[in-house]
Amino acid sequence: MAQIQWFPGHMAKAKRQISERMKVIDIVIELVDARAPYSSKNPMINEIVKNKPRLIVLTKKDMADEQITAKWVRYYESLGYQSMSVNLKNFNEYQKIIEKCRKVLKPKMEKELSRGLKPRAIRAMVLGIPNVGKSTFINKLANRKATVTGNRPGVTKAQQMIKVDKDFELFDTPGVLWPKFDNEQVAKNIALLGSIKQTILPLDDLFIEAMKYLTIHYPEVLKQRYQLEIDLDHPDWLLETFDHIAQLRKIKPLKGETDYDRVMALFFSEINDGSIGRITWEEPACVND
Repeated sequence: MAQIQWFPGHMAKAKRQISERMKVIDIVIELVDARAPYSSKNPMINEIVKNKPRLIVLTKKDMADEQITAKWVRYYESLGYQSMSVNLKNFNEYQKIIEKCRKVLKPKMEKELSRGLKPRAIRAMVLGIPNVGKSTFINKLANRKATVTGNRPGVTKAQQMIKVDKDFELFDTPGVLWPKFDNEQVAKNIALLGSIKQTILPLDDLFIEAMKYLTIHYPEVLKQRYQLEIDLDHPDWLLETFDHIAQLRKIKPLKGETDYDRVMALFFSEINDGSIGRITWEEPACVND
């Protein structure tokens, strides 16, 4: 698959701003997508956060394979991180995140009180690559439309401090991607999550990769959603797949041929919104560093 790169200027600026503000932050809430918890975890954040307390929150668990999500939570906890999975559509889970942060920071806050410092609000920074649910997360906690949300990457550009309550403040940042993908598999997974603008993607390559993966790991999803069973050894499996989905979803031919672009647009839309079914694109066993 062709190499995927995307690092808009506002992301480079955000990295500098995050580094500058880190000294006043008590805890980092790092959001990753439960469908690809390794690929959506920006390694550049490790350089910036360093030893700051961190809570890794796997978002969109309602769209991911439940058993594999549990494996990922255990994996990150084995590395010494606090970790949990959430469905951002359920408001009660937001309170669990705040309580987890308070539990992690309880020794620090008690130490400050013992030194005679006045009680203060916990300052948390929310970090994550585009489209992991950061704006939705902040809006729900702030109980108002504090940031612009949208199912596309790069909609949050500015940084802002948002008061959740008298004891908890959130510092928001734009979604930040690393400048270069050294791992082609990571790039593919990021693309499948919708964290890169589709206009710069080789969609045909991505469609092939996704169909192969689903055929091997989630054949029941293809059968249920598209009434489709793929034989990857058949030389015409790809064309037959396009034709089948087009016919099933009544996508009109384009100049007498299957409208491949519309089929792919439909497919990726159903991946992004979760209507295709619960899918996880990687397991902890894929991590080799």
